[in-house]
Amino acid sequence: MPILTYREALNQAMREEMHRDETIVLMGEEVGYYNGAYKVSKGLLDEFGPKRVLDTPITELGFTGLGVGAAMAGVRPIVEMMTFNFSMLAIDQIVNSAAKMLYMSGGQFPIPMVVRGPGGAGHQLGAQHSQSLESWYCHVPGLKVVMPATPADAKGLLKTSIRDDNPVVFIESEVLYGTKGEVPDGEHLIPLGVADIKRAGRDVTLVAHSKMVFVALEAATDLANEGIEAEVVDPRTLRPLDTEAILNSVRKTNRVVVVEEGWEYCGVGAQFVDVIQREAFDYLDAPVLRVTGADVPMPYAKNLEHAALPDKEKVKDAVHRVLYRK
Repeated sequence: MPILTYREALNQAMREEMHRDETIVLMGEEVGYYNGAYKVSKGLLDEFGPKRVLDTPITELGFTGLGVGAAMAGVRPIVEMMTFNFSMLAIDQIVNSAAKMLYMSGGQFPIPMVVRGPGGAGHQLGAQHSQSLESWYCHVPGLKVVMPATPADAKGLLKTSIRDDNPVVFIESEVLYGTKGEVPDGEHLIPLGVADIKRAGRDVTLVAHSKMVFVALEAATDLANEGIEAEVVDPRTLRPLDTEAILNSVRKTNRVVVVEEGWEYCGVGAQFVDVIQREAFDYLDAPVLRVTGADVPMPYAKNLEHAALPDKEKVKDAVHRVLYRK
């Protein structure tokens, strides 16, 4: 199986889908001649031409609205946000148009559109470019929200998202773009709403998504040296959520730590905890704990940025607490 970077897997997914379906177009800032701000769209302009790979002005509200209108007219647009921090400028089109059009049109206008790009913290990008906004979009009926952690998941989930007849918010991570992994060739599709067990264990469940999967895996490796076997569950899609995969793990381990990069207050982890306490309360041997980003705007200084983000030591500390070892 080929080894690809995360960005190459995303590029391959778009290229394969654009060859398969000529109604698919890519639009966004610098996606064409510059090959994308993070080089995810490298080579696509040369291959598919300027009618299918559109460099847009710096106007997120405008080109996202263009995507919604195109979807209503039978096109399948992929709308790239240079960073999901900029999606706040387009939130009216995403939330009030894309998410609601099928319902408000009585089923006449599905919106087969993917809004994709990097989210979360990078490396010293400051408070305005380091936000995890997935909980905003998970809150909205009519949207699907996807956050892959590995190159294989990135490819399989993006191809499925492109084929979906509903608007999909597909949040990547610029920190992961250079990571490598095995990626199946060709028709590799992963259904939305299906979680993945990234590591099996018996003593505690770690639920983590996007790059926090790797923080959880690092913690699990250290914990194994202490005789603690942690199971790492990656939801992969946050809406729809694979609740059964999470609950099945909880029923096995009886203890849970939820790890997310975003802020604690109203974060997606709170939804995970709600599902667990409603559906698996009698299986819990300890309260569910959450490890989250600090409740502050992201600092620019490297040491403070590190302090604000979850790391393996914070995860291990939470595991020791749910196991009553601390």
